[in-house]
Amino acid sequence: MSEQVSYGFGTKTSLPYAEAVEAAKAALKEQGFGVLSEIDVRATLKEKRGIDFRPYVILGACNPSLAEQAFKEELEIGLLLPCNVIVYESDGGSVIEALDPERALEVAGNERLRPIAAEAKMRLRAAIDSLSAGR
Repeated sequence: MSEQVSYGFGTKTSLPYAEAVEAAKAALKEQGFGVLSEIDVRATLKEKRGIDFRPYVILGACNPSLAEQAFKEELEIGLLLPCNVIVYESDGGSVIEALDPERALEVAGNERLRPIAAEAKMRLRAAIDSLSAGR
């Protein structure tokens, strides 16, 4: 069953962290997203602050077609891209969540971005839902 936060949506899976990261990348790819960036939060906090933190990654996911449409509507939209997807270890499994593109693009105040954000949300939700199926 999917969980809901005020600015995103996600699921908990029984997959171990490393498998969940790879499964998330594969599910995003199936929905037309590439991963442009990968931030290893655990490694960064250890290196920069000496802090031990749970395994946690932020994936910067981008659907090139949707990004192109958004850039045509508003050049500064790059400030709100790519779509962030997080994966972290939790209670013997993993949590996978995505930032809600509709909520994120509300900041721009550009009504022409609404259908693009809706399409991105539909695709991200399909990716997340595929990870919760049967797990």
